Amino acid sequence: METLDLAALLLSLAAIFSYINFRFIRLPTTIGIMLIAMLMSISLVVLSLAGLTSIPKKAMVVLDGIDFNETLMHGMLSFLLFAGALHVNLEDLARHKWIISILATVGVVMSTFIVGVIAWIVFLYVGIKVPFIYCLLFGSLIAPTDPVAVIGILKKASVPKSLETKITGESLFNDGIAVVVFLVIMGIVAGGHEVTVKHITLLFLEEAVGGIFFGLAIGWVTYLMLKSVDNYQVEVLLSLALVMGGYALANTIHVSGPIAIVVAGLLIGNKGRFLAMSDRTREHLDSFWELMDEILNAVLFLLIGLEVLILTLKGSYLIAGLIMIPVVLIARFVSVGLPVTLMRCFKDFSPNAVKIMTWGGLRGGISVALALSIPPGPERETLLTVTYIIVVFSILVQGLTVERLVKSK
Repeated sequence: METLDLAALLLSLAAIFSYINFRFIRLPTTIGIMLIAMLMSISLVVLSLAGLTSIPKKAMVVLDGIDFNETLMHGMLSFLLFAGALHVNLEDLARHKWIISILATVGVVMSTFIVGVIAWIVFLYVGIKVPFIYCLLFGSLIAPTDPVAVIGILKKASVPKSLETKITGESLFNDGIAVVVFLVIMGIVAGGHEVTVKHITLLFLEEAVGGIFFGLAIGWVTYLMLKSVDNYQVEVLLSLALVMGGYALANTIHVSGPIAIVVAGLLIGNKGRFLAMSDRTREHLDSFWELMDEILNAVLFLLIGLEVLILTLKGSYLIAGLIMIPVVLIARFVSVGLPVTLMRCFKDFSPNAVKIMTWGGLRGGISVALALSIPPGPERETLLTVTYIIVVFSILVQGLTVERLVKSK
């Protein structure tokens, strides 16, 4: 299927499912779209099992034409991260910089190892042979909270401002760190290069620190350009060029594109919006990126729902996935609880902060995209199915109940 036809199909499905959800189901838009897409996918699987294979086969052909990892990680993610960072207050973020930094780094690494070790035991228990290094790989891809899912849910929940800043800030940065951890472990799996402490340190500096400085550079250049004109069409176009061109260039020079775009988005959203734009430009820029965020979120959650069609649905995989749901939550609780407990000595935290940050730390499309980037093989099938089960639980159950948890405190 041609790219334009595929985009037309996905946007049409997202619009129809959004309409059905708004009229009849009344869930948050993205969650409703994902649920309807899942139900449609499951219906196609049932039709296939019943011997009616023509429609499911056509759906599979269409889905095979979509590279979910490429579409999200090198396409939609830059837009979604920029849209999310654009409205984050930099002063609020700076006030919580230490806890955000620790959760986005130490927390990710801690969660990776906790999940990896327990996953290895669980897989052995249910009779699945998965090498330990692949279990660590799974730990790294499921560790980050997804900014796309998290920010969308926090908009609906009445989370205390300071806690919302911590959760949002962490989710915006930890996916970049998790990708670095994922790449290091993937290097061990592939055996393509020597993995030493020096190599890991250099990779971290190149990807994460390089991403920060690159994001500051492209954000500052764009800010100066925005400041020198007063035309909202030109300024919206400059923001679009920053996101698309900046992300592509970051990948070319091997620095973290996600981190670069988040940093650039914070710069433009704070300094740029108030010092380089007129009220009219600011209004058009905000409207443009809010609309872009809503459309891409709808398509992303549609794709997550449709991914059911490519899963290997074995009983042992499903059991392992269900067992790993509480394991991932426990790992999240520990990786958040320890830093917060240590920092309570000299910083104030909202009541039930650990509980809310644990339950509100949703997994989403980034985890699925990373799982799909694992080389083909039995390990990939196992990890993809287990990842999908955790992501679906996270979005449907945690996403729909986090507001109730906040209000019950």
